[in-house]
Amino acid sequence: MDLEQKIAFMEQALSSLQVEYAKAQSSDNEQSKRQIQYNTQFFDKYAEEYIDFTYKNPTIYHVVDTVSSELSAAGFKYVSERDSWEDLTPGKYYTKRNGSALIAFVVGKDWTPEKGVGIIGAHIDALTVVLKPNSSKATVEGYELLGVAAYSGALTDLWWDRDLGIGGRLLVKDSKTSKIEQKLVDSTPHPIAHIPTLAPHFGAPAKGPFNPETQAVPVIGFSGEDDEEEAPATDAEKASPLYGKHSLKLLRYIAKLAKVNVEDILQWDLQLYDIQKGTRGGLKKEFIFAPRIDDRICSFAAYKSLIEADANSLLPSDGFSIVGLFDNEEIGSATRQGIKGQLIESVIGRVISSKSFNGKADSQEQIRLTYGNTIILSADVNHLYNPNFDSVYLEHFKPVPNKGLSIALDPNGHMATDSIGLSLVEQLAKKNGDKVQYFHIRNDSRSGGTIGPSISLQTGARTIDLGIPQLSMHSIRATAGAKDVGNGVKFFTGFFSNWRETYDNFDDL
Repeated sequence: MDLEQKIAFMEQALSSLQVEYAKAQSSDNEQSKRQIQYNTQFFDKYAEEYIDFTYKNPTIYHVVDTVSSELSAAGFKYVSERDSWEDLTPGKYYTKRNGSALIAFVVGKDWTPEKGVGIIGAHIDALTVVLKPNSSKATVEGYELLGVAAYSGALTDLWWDRDLGIGGRLLVKDSKTSKIEQKLVDSTPHPIAHIPTLAPHFGAPAKGPFNPETQAVPVIGFSGEDDEEEAPATDAEKASPLYGKHSLKLLRYIAKLAKVNVEDILQWDLQLYDIQKGTRGGLKKEFIFAPRIDDRICSFAAYKSLIEADANSLLPSDGFSIVGLFDNEEIGSATRQGIKGQLIESVIGRVISSKSFNGKADSQEQIRLTYGNTIILSADVNHLYNPNFDSVYLEHFKPVPNKGLSIALDPNGHMATDSIGLSLVEQLAKKNGDKVQYFHIRNDSRSGGTIGPSISLQTGARTIDLGIPQLSMHSIRATAGAKDVGNGVKFFTGFFSNWRETYDNFDDL
């Protein structure tokens, strides 16, 4: 073999090596994007994590605190609404409002407004019972009672005869620095309240209807004649802003939980809730029985999916991905921490206005361009088929557990899904190997609501209503498919990864 032949041979060999190396690199890249193994372990893991999550986070304030900690651990940086975002650069961040709403977002280094934003919005408030600003009530025959109010549809007879814990947030003043901070409390596993039913032996009074103000009053204690009397209030306790508005015994109990003095508590947001932990149920453990499923379950799946997508390099470099968790959906969302408080719009506007993404461009035009190219998933629970009430469901609209998310449809505007959004979700599901189901209310039934129509109206962005279906909606304890938590994480992860390239196939509609 002469020199030229040797050189040609070496060049051919080098070319072959380069081709093989490129194939290996491509294979490695594909593998890095498909690290998530959607197997039994994956679905069991998320079912168990969700059960722990809802048990350890009984109030919305606990949820926001826990999600914040998880995001920080995953490398997301906290940015306060009270600070300037002018120098924001591509990366991953989260912000909070009122301690009861949170937005996590990832902005790719190549993102531009015409790429739009992929958003999943959900609500983290759940039906609960809140302490009134003055919860003190007169003792009745030794029974100590608590003044409470229903949040949304709570305090019905579904809440009676349940072990109710107490918790939420305190505003505590540091006696040395005078700084006011939030402190969370949770009495779990100790129930402090019970709302007793009246035995059926009493006849008609035991059948209702019941007055929620006078006949659904939680019992929190009993003081008999021989019981030791409560030590009188100290001068410091009498100086507390809450003294006289709540029983001294309750004030001391909550202060002990928080490891502070009564006089350090300036104000509080306390709630009652079912302390019983969720569990796997069914002969094959195919169900989750748990409190507060509406809508903590979709919220959980949403923020977990963003962390999963980021950790597995599934977010495109030219993407802008958001998960928004909101308060007050159950009462209409018309609060600063609800979807109508426009926290999503604030985050997007501030990102666009920052130096890295705007420069000298007209930020309002860039915002309009962004929303024109944005897709929002309004993720909220909808109804599983209940086999005991077949007649209330439409044929073809009977979601079952452990199959996949259910798309909510309603021509009267209670849901935001349109035909294009429906087609988009169906294509995303096919691409991701997911199945979707459909729910439509009967003409002789009323529909519920979601954040979908509100955020669609506020932004003009195409919005699709869908979510994990459940049984016993608005009960103190509900049922969902054990696999459906993982189904939610899987679908939402695929959404963040694939929505833009899929939506680009649609004409300007």
